[in-house]
Order: sequence, then C-alpha cells, then structure tokens
Amino acid sequence: MSIELFYVLLFFVAFLYAAVGHGGASGYLALMALYGVTPQEMKPTALTLNLFVSLTSFIQYFRGRHFVKNLFLAVSVSSVPMAFIGGMITLEENIYKRILGLLLLFPIVRFFFFPNPEDEELKAFKIVPALMIGAVVGLLSGMIGIGGGIILSPMLLLLKWTNQKQTAAISALFIFVNSVAGLLGQFTKGIVFTPNMAFYVAVAFTGGLAGAYFGSLRFSQNMLKYILATVLMLAAYKLLLTNA
Repeated sequence: MSIELFYVLLFFVAFLYAAVGHGGASGYLALMALYGVTPQEMKPTALTLNLFVSLTSFIQYFRGRHFVKNLFLAVSVSSVPMAFIGGMITLEENIYKRILGLLLLFPIVRFFFFPNPEDEELKAFKIVPALMIGAVVGLLSGMIGIGGGIILSPMLLLLKWTNQKQTAAISALFIFVNSVAGLLGQFTKGIVFTPNMAFYVAVAFTGGLAGAYFGSLRFSQNMLKYILATVLMLAAYKLLLTNA
C-alpha cells in the first residue's frame, strides 16, 4: 500500500467515524496493521488520533445541542479510572483484535436490524446501571486501545436513554476522556509513537472536522445509523477474518 493511499484511507476513516461521534481507533488499528505499523506503535497512535477526532466531533455535536451532560458524567465517572487500569494491561496482539472484532458484531446487528428510538420513546437513565456500564466499557477500552464509543453507543440506544445524535455527542466526549486515561495507563508501561504521527494527526483531524460537521448538522439519523453499521462491519471483517 502506498503512503498516499494510506493517507486517503485515513482521511475517510476519520470522516466516517467522526460523522457518528466516534474517534475511529478500531479503523485506525486495522488500517495501520495493513500498512505494517508495529503493534507497539499502533495502540498509542490510534488513541492519540482518537483525541483529535473525537474532540472535534464532540464540539460539533455540542454546538448542535445534542449533548446530555448528566448521562455523560454518570458513565464517565466510573469509566475513566477503569480505562487507566485497562491501559496498563497488555494483551497478545491477535487476542485483542479478535475481542474487538467480536464486540463490533453487537452494534452491527443493532443498527441494521432494530430501529432507533423516537424522542417520545426515550427514558430517563438510571445511575447504578450507568455506572456499571461505564466501568465495564472503560476497562475494555483501555485493554483494547479504543475509546469505548463503539461499545457504549449501542447500549445507550438499546436502553432508549438517548437518540442517535445525543448518543454521538456523549460517545465523542466519552471516547476523548477514556483515550486520555488509556494513554496515561500505557505510559506506565512505556509508549512508542510512529515517526509519522504529525502527518497522521493532520490528516485525521481534517477528516474528523469534515465528518463531524456533516454528521451533526447535515446527515439524517437513518443515514448516521447505516454509516456507522457499515464502518463497523468493515472493521469487524478485517479484525476477525483477515490478518489486519
């Protein structure tokens, strides 16, 4: 794969994930694996790109008035320390990719085969389940090297606590804070970044800015649902059925 093609694909990965309020770590991991980036560089690089893309996405969704602060605080207060702990845990490369691939199957089924809740169907969240969900997702996100949005999003929708765009807004900031915690956990074990990090960030930030704008202000909720499902399906295929 040429470096030019890599950057084109990186732009579109960031665009699509940001459009649905995600940082894109699973997509970056698959793409970097195809390009031959070493495993030691992949995890911190993906989380760093997550920071820029998810924060950009959150700002756009926040401006669109889709952010539910209390629910974000409920799932984040338990997820952040668990993400830090997860970041200190090193999984064998194939194991964490297979775990991630399996986790992706749940939101794929959810988005393709079940309708999004209408606003009148939404329910008030419950604090204890929210804390438990945050803790589990935080630990998994730190261990695998993602922000956790791909796990949190379908759970919020299935529980009917948020609609699609509210979910995207919460997930974007959730991904940001968990990526920070995961990186801090990794620093305790030593961390290695790819030499091309500055270029990765520039391309991903540009793609994320465009995706966040269109996702928060232009795309319909149905379009967001199918974009997310398609992206996750491609990532799951690469992680489960290829050597990526």
